[in-house]
Amino acid sequence: MQVRRLGIEGAFEFTPTVFKDRRGLFAAPFQGEFFSEHLGKPLFQVEQVSHNLSTRGTLRGIHYTATPPGMAKYVYCPYGQVQDYLIDLRVGSPTFGEWATTRLDADGCRALYIPVGVGHAFLSLADDSMVVYLMSQGYVAHNELAINPLDPEIGLPITDGIEIVQSDRDMLAPTLAEAMDAGLLPELRTAEEAEATLWR
Repeated sequence: MQVRRLGIEGAFEFTPTVFKDRRGLFAAPFQGEFFSEHLGKPLFQVEQVSHNLSTRGTLRGIHYTATPPGMAKYVYCPYGQVQDYLIDLRVGSPTFGEWATTRLDADGCRALYIPVGVGHAFLSLADDSMVVYLMSQGYVAHNELAINPLDPEIGLPITDGIEIVQSDRDMLAPTLAEAMDAGLLPELRTAEEAEATLWR
């Protein structure tokens, strides 16, 4: 397992060894030993596992959870291919408003740890791309918030030549500045306190 610290504090990329033969492949996108070694703690208690399928061009996000309660996620793509984006939404963070991007796909079996207060989005690059989420909290609709992924202030590098498909909710989501003005973004300290409770 190769582990890479991303440019957003607390976010990590995990790339497992992929074993391929004439039958197909085998990989372990989550391995507790490596997670604990680099984060200094075991994976949070998983309260929900979810997945979605997305047609090519589907842009989901930027999604995040109101904090408190906050939510941490561990995500990977077992089928298809997506360009994944993490965006630091924690007010007071040295990397506030900055993003990190990673290609997730079925061949590489790469996974990401997304800390509390960091937004998540992805662009599907192939039909029927699947993204799996291990989540520290169950989904509660009124806690789930969104930022417009096409906000030029954030400047996500969206792949050219793909016709974008979005939900109405994501198209109408506020910009980063609008969410800040409305008090919808988590404070860094609050996010860190919420994350600390995941391992108690």
